[in-house]
Amino acid sequence: MMLTTIHRSRRALIASAAVLGALASAAVPAAVSQAAPAKGPVVSTATTSLGRILVDARGHTLYLFGKDTKGKSACSGACAAAWPPLIATAKPRAGAGAEASRLGTTRRADGRLQVTYNRHPVYTFVKDTQKGQTNGEGLNAFGATWDALSPAGAKVVKHAANGSGTGGY
Repeated sequence: MMLTTIHRSRRALIASAAVLGALASAAVPAAVSQAAPAKGPVVSTATTSLGRILVDARGHTLYLFGKDTKGKSACSGACAAAWPPLIATAKPRAGAGAEASRLGTTRRADGRLQVTYNRHPVYTFVKDTQKGQTNGEGLNAFGATWDALSPAGAKVVKHAANGSGTGGY
């Protein structure tokens, strides 16, 4: 009788060890995937009718807002709905033609981090629905002018003969 009890205890111990081993190996991939660093937004360049400008990962033009001061966004509410800020959930990354040293973030009033380039908070424009569009260039909306950003981090000046800035807001 004692031998049967020992065998049962041994089998229960082996079964418990197998279950614990299976649980441990199942938990490892989940822990590894949670620990993997999040990928931050990519800022790169593209050639448009304005020349070489900064774009987001979708190829959409990145703009600066003339009302922003000291690296802080002055665009929220309806402004941010029309000019969505480029939000960072991880460190922004420089793609082709962009300079990593010019990338940064600033904290918005809602607590989210917004990507900056050369200390300018950057935005997209809702009327730029395809790669290379620059419909927001030179628009005066929400109290200041919107300009596409050059790879040097300065506003791009629209050429007089260029009609790409149409599509006012």
